[in-house]
Amino acid sequence: MSPPTDRDCLRADGGSDTVDPPPVDVLNAESLDPATLAQNAPRLETVVELLNRPSLARVYVYVCYWGPVGPPSVMDRLELSRSTTYEYVDRLAGLGLVERDESVRPQQLTTDPVVVVEQHVPIVITPTVLHALALQVVDEDVELFVDRHGVGKLVAALRGAGLHAAGKTTYRTVASDIDVRETEAMMVVEALEPALVVGREHDPYFAHLFPDVGDEMDLPDGTTLEGVPSREGRIDE
Repeated sequence: MSPPTDRDCLRADGGSDTVDPPPVDVLNAESLDPATLAQNAPRLETVVELLNRPSLARVYVYVCYWGPVGPPSVMDRLELSRSTTYEYVDRLAGLGLVERDESVRPQQLTTDPVVVVEQHVPIVITPTVLHALALQVVDEDVELFVDRHGVGKLVAALRGAGLHAAGKTTYRTVASDIDVRETEAMMVVEALEPALVVGREHDPYFAHLFPDVGDEMDLPDGTTLEGVPSREGRIDE
């Protein structure tokens, strides 16, 4: 069977469109070598697990933005039980996402930012995207949106939220671009604001998602925005 000549996808501007498959020459014997694919497999599995487990992604994003931090800080700021905190930390460490410094007490956790960019689809995954995904855990509007429309459209809505914050689009246009009702677009754009606020300050790959409007967004101060965990007053310092 011949490969499809087009398919539905999410545009980088937050909408949906049709694109041709990526050029065949982006794949070659070297990139398709089984050893190479096996070497890259853990990275793929890591991203898939974060996308499928917003609670785990929430802990990852906190450590990424505010680390080094200890488990007591994670417990306090994210309001998690001790057992849940260590379960998530153990899993993140097992995935190679979190490094533990056990030379001090409490142990200190650090992590490197995750970034996945695929120009041909396009797909962009950065800590800001993972933060938006993790908001499902604490925001019913985001949870409802993902339940109705999926993670892919949440990423598109995040891009639309950034354009809206920069004054480049309207709720109605975002709704049309990502094919949802205007009330849903308004709801999710407003709910995603914390991801934009913290991401612009702490995500080193923020410009990968917003190369054109990152500096133009009119966003509130993160210290006054409800629901944004801060580094201040960490109990493990």
